[in-house]
Amino acid sequence: MPKSFEELPVWQKARELVNCIYDLTDKEPFRRDFSLVDQIKRASVSIMSNIAEGFERGSNTEFIQFLYIAKGSSGETRTQLYIARDRSYISDDDFNRSLSICKDVSAQLSGFIDYLKNSRMKGEKYNVKRKSWREEVEEVTRQFKIQNSRFKKV
Repeated sequence: MPKSFEELPVWQKARELVNCIYDLTDKEPFRRDFSLVDQIKRASVSIMSNIAEGFERGSNTEFIQFLYIAKGSSGETRTQLYIARDRSYISDDDFNRSLSICKDVSAQLSGFIDYLKNSRMKGEKYNVKRKSWREEVEEVTRQFKIQNSRFKKV
């Protein structure tokens, strides 16, 4: 498991999508539809943010929950891309390229959710802190002495 959310391929792909959306919404005539621009930017940023937040939560259960939210935001972003194309705010090429990235993010999220659901890992929150090597050796030695003393009494 990666040590940070930045190492997750799905987060990296979501970042690519955010940058694509920001580039598209900077162009005329898209940039003049303030409401749609705001909504599609928020939806795409939500994907990235929920992946990161879920990762940082420290449990697979919470991570999966946030990945589902990210997946919902991916669907929202795709819908808004259709609106942008239907209003002729973006070209068919830009639409197809951004839609492809968005679908890829959604597919990666689905795959990652399935992986985590079937994983035996529970997450960082559930890791029991191990004793130091010295403490473990001392405990084994104590147990050995207790066991040994029982045999001597017989």
